Amino acid sequence: MLEKLDKLISRHSALHQMLSDPNIVTDGEQLQKLAREYKDLSGIVEVNKKYTQVRQNIEEDEMLLSSSDEELADLARDEIQELKREQQRLEEKLKLMLVPENPRDKGNAIVEIRAGTGGGEASLFAADLFRMYSKFAERQGWHIEIMGSNSTEIGGFKEIVFSVEGSGAYGKMRYESGVHRVQRVPITESSGRIHTSAASVVVLPEPEEVEVQIDSKDLRVDVFRSSGPGGQSVNTTDSAVRITHIPTGVVATCQDEKSQHKNKAKAMKVLRARVLDQIQEKQHRAVAQSRKSQVGSGDRSAKIRTYNFPQGRLTDHRVGLTLYKLEQVLAGELEEVIQTLKTEERKEKLREFGNN
Repeated sequence: MLEKLDKLISRHSALHQMLSDPNIVTDGEQLQKLAREYKDLSGIVEVNKKYTQVRQNIEEDEMLLSSSDEELADLARDEIQELKREQQRLEEKLKLMLVPENPRDKGNAIVEIRAGTGGGEASLFAADLFRMYSKFAERQGWHIEIMGSNSTEIGGFKEIVFSVEGSGAYGKMRYESGVHRVQRVPITESSGRIHTSAASVVVLPEPEEVEVQIDSKDLRVDVFRSSGPGGQSVNTTDSAVRITHIPTGVVATCQDEKSQHKNKAKAMKVLRARVLDQIQEKQHRAVAQSRKSQVGSGDRSAKIRTYNFPQGRLTDHRVGLTLYKLEQVLAGELEEVIQTLKTEERKEKLREFGNN
């Protein structure tokens, strides 16, 4: 651990020097990249400073244990116990921070929400989830763009696909993959009975074009007329696009734009993410099946969270987290939930790789 920590601290120091280099300052793209790396490393450097200071304080207090002043020795003994608890806490925090992150975590994400069991109420819940993620993205300074949607007449979504663009978007959003369940009285329920509905969420990393090479000869592109809820025409031209990747059978559709060109570009972005996901799924299936915990595994068949409206309660079943602030979470305050999941995932990785 110490060897890896020393390398990161040295890198942080080198970046500090580089960021004041006139040649780098004038290169906007390079400056932004190095500044982001410097910021990422600053957290672990700060924790290490506190850890080092605590160790020094322990050493100084241990020297006082042999003092002829018994009162001073007792004070030092008490302080050492407190400092050692702090040392252990900081050491654990450093270990967690040293767990390597998924290189894709810093990139953008493609999110797909689909209404499940529950009919119209499930479609309304899917719309609630989309609003929650939109508000969360706004709090993070990210940008959301709808790639495709299938809305219902009551204001819900049978399906909605959107991109989340911003630093660290995939790293945080990926914890949302799975089945979300809602318990509440639907607006259409006259007797006041509580219903249970569900929606599934899939979060994919948005790949670079060079990562997924797709030959145009392997694509079948179909164009058709866009339509809204109930089949109402929203366009008078064949602007909607459906692209099929023949080797894998992966399909992506977009009809939200009036321009066929824009719809095709959006559909290709989603298609590329889905093809990459299929490739990765085959590569990591054995590993995923051997994992005891589903935290961060993206198991899409697993029920990961329940939103109970009568009790104002949110429960994340992966880590047993229960919060009685459902309204705030639905307003985009997802940080506590995601941070808890991220910490548990890192602890699990420490256990798996024997770094503890």
